[in-house]
Amino acid sequence: MIITEAKAWLEKLPLKKPYTISYDTFFDTRIVMLQITLANGTIGIGSANPFEEVVGETPEQTLDLLQNEWCRRLIGVEITHFESFIDQITPSLSHNPGTLAAIDIALHDAWARLQGKPLASLLGQVMNGLPTSVTIGIKPPGEARAEALEYVEQGFNAIKIKSGLDVDTDIETVLSIREAVGNRVQLRVDANAGYDIKALLKFYAATKAATVELIEQPLPAGEEDALVNLPEPLRRILVADESLTGLEAAQQLCVSPLPFGVFNIKLMKCGGIRAARKITLLAQDHGIPIFWGCNDESRASIAAALHAAYSCTGTRYLDLDGYLDLERDVVKGGFRLEEGKMFLSEQPGLGIEKF
Repeated sequence: MIITEAKAWLEKLPLKKPYTISYDTFFDTRIVMLQITLANGTIGIGSANPFEEVVGETPEQTLDLLQNEWCRRLIGVEITHFESFIDQITPSLSHNPGTLAAIDIALHDAWARLQGKPLASLLGQVMNGLPTSVTIGIKPPGEARAEALEYVEQGFNAIKIKSGLDVDTDIETVLSIREAVGNRVQLRVDANAGYDIKALLKFYAATKAATVELIEQPLPAGEEDALVNLPEPLRRILVADESLTGLEAAQQLCVSPLPFGVFNIKLMKCGGIRAARKITLLAQDHGIPIFWGCNDESRASIAAALHAAYSCTGTRYLDLDGYLDLERDVVKGGFRLEEGKMFLSEQPGLGIEKF
């Protein structure tokens, strides 16, 4: 069954509230949507929201590549050979993971829809219903504490706290939230490369009593060598994010001694489901658990990440809350959220449909 039509467009979606990380504040997000259609009318939906600061690609560049080249090149592709097609085009899109992710997700969706089965079941689903963390942006400790309590009331039992602007304020925030939510909630911290070694060690020592579960990307990408001499218990809870942009980076991060104990896989960094699954196999060989992350994304790509996550035996953590930040979305379905846990839809493909 060949692809007979492909179209791409950009959606600028407002966020429910401004969102601050260590190096920027966001008020909206730009998401590129891709829809392909097979000869029998079956569709496949993909989406992308690459983060320029991490991968060097903007949504506008993704849209341009899709509209002016790749939508045309998708016409005539045999969907049963979609994996070979992805492998063939990956080298030419090595610097455009957002473009590759949109294509990859749409192809996976159409392939699974054509077979009438959820994608995860075709990939070999091994789990369902894991909790996702929900994220608090950088804000004064009192505001962060109040937001954490709101999330706990909504049923979340894992909270990720953005940090990296001021380590003393970060320490105060974490300790305040731990005091408020008690020990029943997991706390994770994401510095977005905002620390140096001194700040990281200060934060780690000062928050030990708060039992922080994970510390994501404390140092800038390229400074991984500074982490390898840290105490092993600390390295075990460090999560590679900006440092982990694809399979080649993953291979470098698997050299012992490991600078990070956990890998954060985002489809927008690595180029989609197929690339992500290759990274998970490498991580599994080195005993590295997987943390699935996201940007502010549509349910389309969040669903894609979730299907990939639940077909990976190394999956241990979910941080797939980006769709919750959107004032509106382009699609619905794909999964449901119950008491902070994410459950896949039983519908074919990614289980999504356009509004």
